[in-house]
Amino acid sequence: MTKHLTAPQVEHFKQHGYAFPFRAIDTSEAAQYRARIEAYEAHVGEDANRSLKIKAHLASPAFVELAQNPRILDAVQDLIGPDILLFGSSVFAKNANDPRYVSWHQDSTYFGLAPHEEVTVWVGLTDATSENGCLRILPGSNCEPDFKHKETFDEDNMLAKGQSLIGVNDNFGLEMPLQAGEFSIHHERTAHSSRCNTTDDRRIGFAFFYIPTHVTSTIGRRRATLVRGEDRFGHWDEEALPTRDYDEPAMEQLHQAWGQYRDGEVKGG
Repeated sequence: MTKHLTAPQVEHFKQHGYAFPFRAIDTSEAAQYRARIEAYEAHVGEDANRSLKIKAHLASPAFVELAQNPRILDAVQDLIGPDILLFGSSVFAKNANDPRYVSWHQDSTYFGLAPHEEVTVWVGLTDATSENGCLRILPGSNCEPDFKHKETFDEDNMLAKGQSLIGVNDNFGLEMPLQAGEFSIHHERTAHSSRCNTTDDRRIGFAFFYIPTHVTSTIGRRRATLVRGEDRFGHWDEEALPTRDYDEPAMEQLHQAWGQYRDGEVKGG
């Protein structure tokens, strides 16, 4: 018996690589998380996109709490089972009238995981619409052969290397609009992207990356946090979770992981 998704929704996810929308928190809670993101930006003096990547949850106990939201974990459990690790998270914040975008890519090419059973939960901390650049996916791409990427390093591309799929027909993209506090789920092999924000307000989303505990890292031993169930495999070291906002040991792990990602020692998508 499933906990959050219906049996048809689970089957749809297996075949098409995505499911949405689902409610995680109410709009007032989403606004509070947005305020925390913007407080972080004021604290560090720069855009959240520059550092809240790969291990963004380590910046605040509140972000860990959001990653452990029971509604989210119930949906994830329906797809990957009861033993769940959070191995990463990233904030994607587009400013008002922001030219930045996310090119078509597959996380499976860059996440360094085996087998490919990761699912990403994308939580809207603001509304995500066609106009402000909501997430787009290529339905069924999770079941196709791997696409080829090129690394463009485009200045307006929000991905670390501007990694972009070759030969994708943009007309086949399906938008996944969300209201603030809702979330979508997509498989790591599902090709996805997002367009620029043409509105007068920000669009902010928090993406959480979950794996079943039997999944291993193919690029060396890394860290993850058990968020549900039991880890009987021990493939991942424990993270130093924050006890307060900007907790120094946790922030050091956040910066280290993002530095490795950008430098190419640990690639990402």
